Amino acid sequence: MVGSVGNGCSVVLEEKRAELLPEELDHHQHEGVANGKLVANGVTNGGKKMVLGRNMHTMCFAVKEPESDDEFTGEREAFMASVLAKYRKTLVERTNHHLGYPYNMDFDYEALSQLQYFCINNLGDPFIESNYGVHSRQFEVGVLDWFARLWELEKHEYWGYITNCGTEGNLHGILVGRETFPEGILYASTESHYSVFKAARMYRMQCVKVDTLISGEIDCRDFQAKLLQNKDKPAILNVNIGTTVKGAVDDLDLLIQILEESGFKDRFYIHCDGALFGLMMPFVKRAPKVTFKKPIGSVSVSGHKFVGCPMPCGVQITRLSHINAFSSNVEYLASRDATIMGSRNGHAPLFLWYTLNTKGYRGFQKQVQKCLRNAHYLKDRLIAAGISAMLNQLSSTVVFERPKDDEFVRRWQLACEGNIAHVVVMPSVSIEKLDEFVDELVEKRSNWYHELMNPSPCIAADIGQDKCLCALHMK
Repeated sequence: MVGSVGNGCSVVLEEKRAELLPEELDHHQHEGVANGKLVANGVTNGGKKMVLGRNMHTMCFAVKEPESDDEFTGEREAFMASVLAKYRKTLVERTNHHLGYPYNMDFDYEALSQLQYFCINNLGDPFIESNYGVHSRQFEVGVLDWFARLWELEKHEYWGYITNCGTEGNLHGILVGRETFPEGILYASTESHYSVFKAARMYRMQCVKVDTLISGEIDCRDFQAKLLQNKDKPAILNVNIGTTVKGAVDDLDLLIQILEESGFKDRFYIHCDGALFGLMMPFVKRAPKVTFKKPIGSVSVSGHKFVGCPMPCGVQITRLSHINAFSSNVEYLASRDATIMGSRNGHAPLFLWYTLNTKGYRGFQKQVQKCLRNAHYLKDRLIAAGISAMLNQLSSTVVFERPKDDEFVRRWQLACEGNIAHVVVMPSVSIEKLDEFVDELVEKRSNWYHELMNPSPCIAADIGQDKCLCALHMK
């Protein structure tokens, strides 16, 4: 299987299989085009063929050499302006029908447009200035200090940087764990983000997958049983602060207790993947704390998710003692190297700094409360319409039955896995948008299941019997 949880999205392709590149077919192990849809080898948990998105070679904008007289006629500039204007209309429409991925699209960064003319590159260590002067380290370190305070780690005790995405945060956190314990075994729940298992492959680490509960949370009993099978090797544990599909939060305190009681005291490293909910949970009442006052090694969050940055980015925070062990000085940079990437986007810190100053802790708290309220509203509307739905405590991810129509999935950009789909309620998702979505879903379902007395399919295996509204479990 390849790709992310959004692989349920499909559209009609240009008819011929021959239009797909041979290397693309080999890499993704496609079976081919069935009924106009691109289908991958293998099946999901629900037994359904995985349907991938459309082949972009059928709709890409070609790059052509300018004609010799273009600088006089201006035809090329007019053509490009037309293409971009149409593309902008597409972006507006797609943004208006976006529900399945955890991106906050409620932002206005017009004040930063004046900085787009500069090549801002934060190559090297955020805390050591390079000879390259067009950087934004002063903003990056300000952002890092804010997150270090949030997770209770003193300035002289932490190290971090602004990454290019959430995956890079996971790659770096697990790398630090591997460097701290070279012989360590990586433990991760089966519902961890795919980047965690990518890290295991990249670093050639032994990886043990741990079962999960129906909620998506790691099964602590299974974790302890598998941990005790490898008592002679240190443990490197990925803890999910909100799983990708169900938004489940692993029990950090119980996992630490299990590690220590199982004889791993001072022989474990914990990376907390808080891509989405790592920034939301601190503002949820009675939520367990993610803090460096506990024996964790690193935390990562995404900047383009709850924060609302217009470009993929993230924040990675770890303990300075870990970094000192494997960083190296680079004369060419006049700085130190301890990141995954060499060159780093210097514009991302500016966007993060701007929104942190605009919203502050109170602003984020209000947005978190809004998201949780709207998520409960969506869940209640789905259930009232006879649609099976689940919402984990501490989460704004609403899980429900997978729509039968792939075009409907694509229209609303839903993320699907097996028999289920989800909506991630973000600050940019209004009640009005949720009403429009549910009304359209209910109308579509009346056509999908018009011959059935009870239209709800059974998804008890995915969300639990008590939440399934199929005929069998409604009895």
